[in-house]
Amino acid sequence: MAKVNNLESLLASLSEQTAGEDVSVRDMLNAVGRRSYGPILLLLGFIAISPLTIIPGTSWLVALVILLIAGQIVLGRAFPWVPKRILDFSFPRSALVTGVENASQYARPVDKVLKPRLAFLSRPPFISLSALVCIAAALVMFPLGLVPFGPVLPSLTVLLFGLGLTARDGFLLIAAAAGQAGAIYLLMRVWSALPFG
Repeated sequence: MAKVNNLESLLASLSEQTAGEDVSVRDMLNAVGRRSYGPILLLLGFIAISPLTIIPGTSWLVALVILLIAGQIVLGRAFPWVPKRILDFSFPRSALVTGVENASQYARPVDKVLKPRLAFLSRPPFISLSALVCIAAALVMFPLGLVPFGPVLPSLTVLLFGLGLTARDGFLLIAAAAGQAGAIYLLMRVWSALPFG
């Protein structure tokens, strides 16, 4: 298994380390490494903006797993744990491959700007703050999941946090926090437009 340290290596691992007509959450976690929080959050953010979310309920499932993973970071758990029922959840691999192919054109330009900077933000105790923002992003994804393309901004927030933690890029973590502020603003606008808002 190749070490996931940026977006390009994540996409390569998902493409090369999975096979068959269906791919489970377990397969994808095994492809990126199940003992590191950064690559897992990066994977979850990618899934949340990929064609996999066309499948009903996927956005909420991803949000639930993000809550679970980020919560374990806050609690200081050394390695992430995911329930077997979630690990066994499967998707058509064709949707995953389509997502990988669509994202490949952006991977190299994104990875070029990644570098270790403000690395202390990717270590305790600051990593807990990042996890709290990921929790907020996941919570926002639930109501925005009812709006077409609504979960994209909070999903990008989680993806950026995963990239920042994986590459030890504190600047990206700050950008991700700004993205979450935008997601909360979007939720407030959507809520105010509702008849009872």
